[in-house]
Amino acid sequence: MTELIEAAQAYVETLFAADAGGHDVSHTLRVYRTAVFLAEHEGADPVITGLAALLHDADDVKLSPATHEEKLNAVSFLREHGAPEDTVRRIVKIIEEVSFNGTDSVVPSSAEGMCVQDADRLDAIGAVGVARAFAYGGSRGRKMYDPAEPPGQALDGASYRARQSCTVNHFYEKLFLLKDMMNTETAKRLAADRDRFMHAFLEEFLNEWNAFFVDKENCW
Repeated sequence: MTELIEAAQAYVETLFAADAGGHDVSHTLRVYRTAVFLAEHEGADPVITGLAALLHDADDVKLSPATHEEKLNAVSFLREHGAPEDTVRRIVKIIEEVSFNGTDSVVPSSAEGMCVQDADRLDAIGAVGVARAFAYGGSRGRKMYDPAEPPGQALDGASYRARQSCTVNHFYEKLFLLKDMMNTETAKRLAADRDRFMHAFLEEFLNEWNAFFVDKENCW
């Protein structure tokens, strides 16, 4: 399986070489490393977890809409490299359950799936998560912030995917929700610090946006 992991790493480097919107190969490799770390601490299969993490965005609807439904990129890669059909099915199941989908989000049905989902969500929060959110918003032509545009509340999957609002709204519609959606105890601990950072960041962002200086007497 080591050769398959190495081949998957090379595959995603090619697949995401041109991405600059936050779903680049660096994101995939961070999710891979984090997912394997979680698997080792949570008693999940690190090989299945690692392969699913490496391929989790291969057919993401935002990136590969033509292959999304049947997971054609992931399935083709695994079969071309001789993966057993049971392994293919397990990995496809994990990929199908990984994405945030508003109030329609699911809890993965396997320990491996929980580790991959947690790893993907951990990369969506904290300092890197903030950077990725603005990178993705910019790649889609979205405003950083529009105070006249309130965030959505309790969005179902279809409503969440259809949203085209500013990036700051994404904090309320997804990012601030993820800490309490972690599956594993290890991820819950990691998420707490990242969540605190995001709240502090957004408070500072809004202060600066509105040119509000907390310490006006000593701001020079």
